[in-house]
Amino acid sequence: MPTRRYDDTPGFGSLYARTVKATLRKAEYEPDTDGLTLELPHAAIDQDHLTAYRDVTGFSAGPALPVTYPHVLAFPLHLDLMSDPSFPYKPMGIVHLANTITQLKPLPMHADYAIRVHSSPERPHPKGTIFDVLSEVRVDDEVVWTDSTTLLSRSSGTPSAHADLLPDLSLEPSAFWDLHGNLGRRYAAASGDRNPIHLWKLSAQAFGFPRQIAHGMWAKAASLASIQRGGGLPDAYTVRVDFRKPLLLPSRVQFGSQRTGEGVDFALYNDDHTVTHLVGQLQPR
Repeated sequence: MPTRRYDDTPGFGSLYARTVKATLRKAEYEPDTDGLTLELPHAAIDQDHLTAYRDVTGFSAGPALPVTYPHVLAFPLHLDLMSDPSFPYKPMGIVHLANTITQLKPLPMHADYAIRVHSSPERPHPKGTIFDVLSEVRVDDEVVWTDSTTLLSRSSGTPSAHADLLPDLSLEPSAFWDLHGNLGRRYAAASGDRNPIHLWKLSAQAFGFPRQIAHGMWAKAASLASIQRGGGLPDAYTVRVDFRKPLLLPSRVQFGSQRTGEGVDFALYNDDHTVTHLVGQLQPR
C-alpha cells in the first residue's frame, strides 16, 4: 500500500480542482486498486481557526479540543484521498451515511498532532457500495483519536446486502434550534468543506436538493456541544451518528437526548418531529 507524506496541510484550492477533475473522468476509467495512505506528521492548532469552529458548532472554550475538531484537521487528507487517481469512485455525489469517532483521552490544544488517513475495503449495500475513510491521530506516537467516515457510492446495489443502522429513536426535545440559511457557508469557512450542496440554494439545486443542506459533521458537532453543555462529556468515549435525512437550510429543528446508563442516545428531528435527520449513540470507554 503506497504512502504519501506531507510536510504541511495540502491546499484546498488544488484539492477542489482535482476533485472536480476526478468527478468528470470517463466511465471506462480503471483505478489503481492498491489503495493509498496519507500522512501529515505535524499538524499544529491555529487558535483563530479553533475559535471560529467553536463559534459555529457551539462548543465552549476549554483546555482540550472539541472531539469533532480533528475531523476538520484530517479533512484535507480525505479530499486528497478521494480525488487521487487511485481512488475507485467519483468523489462528488458520494453520500455521507455515518461517522464514528473514538476519543481515547482529552486532546490538548497545544500538542503536535500526527494524522494518518486511508480507506477500508469496499462492501455491498442495498443502494450501492460503501466504504470507510479511516483517520487516526497520534500525539507522541500514541493513538489518541480515531474516526471512521462511512460513505456510499450509489449504484444498482445488492438487495440482499445488510445495511448497518443505529436503532430509530423517538426522544422528547430538550432544545429547539433555528438554523439560518448561511449556516452551511459559516461551517464551510471553519471546516474547509465547501461542497456546493451546503452553500447556496442554486448550487444545491444543481445536485437535486430544493435548497442548501447542513453539513452532517456540523450536526454531529452541534449535538455533542449541546450534550457537553447539558451535563458534560467523558474523557474517553466512542460516539457514532447515522445521517438519515438531509437537513434543509434555513429550518427549525428539535434536538433530544437521554442518558442510558453511562451512555447517551441523541437525535435531531425536524420542527414537527416527523423527520429524523440524525441519530446518535455515545458510550464511555
